[in-house]
Amino acid sequence: MRPGLSSYQHVASGKVREIYRIDDDHLLFVASDRISAFDYILDNEIGDKGRILTAMSVFFFDYLKTPNHLAGPPDDARIPDEVLGRALVVRKLDMIPIECVARGYLTGSGLLDYQKSGEVSGIALPPGLSEASKFDFPLFTPATKAELGEHDENISFAHVIEMVGAVRANQLRDLTLATYVRAADHALTKGIIIADTKFEFGADEHGNLVLADEVFTPDSSRYWAVDTYTEGVVQPSFDKQFVRNWLLSPESGWDRGGDEPPPPLPPNIVDATRERYINAYERISGLQFADWIGPQA
Repeated sequence: MRPGLSSYQHVASGKVREIYRIDDDHLLFVASDRISAFDYILDNEIGDKGRILTAMSVFFFDYLKTPNHLAGPPDDARIPDEVLGRALVVRKLDMIPIECVARGYLTGSGLLDYQKSGEVSGIALPPGLSEASKFDFPLFTPATKAELGEHDENISFAHVIEMVGAVRANQLRDLTLATYVRAADHALTKGIIIADTKFEFGADEHGNLVLADEVFTPDSSRYWAVDTYTEGVVQPSFDKQFVRNWLLSPESGWDRGGDEPPPPLPPNIVDATRERYINAYERISGLQFADWIGPQA
């Protein structure tokens, strides 16, 4: 018989995840159906989103073969019934306080930084780049890990060295880029461009880097279709950027620079977001989301 969720100590809440203590060495990572944008948790939930994030992470943890924090299968007996399919048993790690971002294309905060300074995270870029320009080589553009409600800020590689030392900084950069390239190459065979992504790493008891949190989900990555990619314009996406684009559109009526939180998403945007997330999972994994474990929304 599986334990109830109330039998575990709740230790932390994030924008999307709830974390519980199983024992001294293991945690329960639970992905909710919440969705965040521009550092706000939106009023709406996206049905099955937690299950989609979990399914995508499990696929990529297995595909990449990079050391990761998983400590059991997605149907592990330690996972309570009420969160089955959207929770994972993971190893407790000493987390590195840096968002490790890999960018293959110029977009998002990277584009904003480039337009202001010609640089992204201290890396000078050639003039004339625009929305969705492809880099000759992927960039490592780290960021701070902000508290809930605060903004992540892009930082330079020199800043990373100051924070964690030169050896660890080089390990983070090399592992981030190698992991991104492996997954991006796979996605291209499925007709998907992974424009960028972010990772979190922790250190195990031996000091080795371990891939943690989520990996290559539609929350942490930008997915574009190969057959519609056009440099210079905002790309149709299979990820959270779809929600951001709606919030910034005249239809939402929201002023990002104001003091008011974003408005609720209309039902058609909620439904379309769910379909995009499922589409990304099914295209990249080659699996059917309907076969994933746990109760459906």
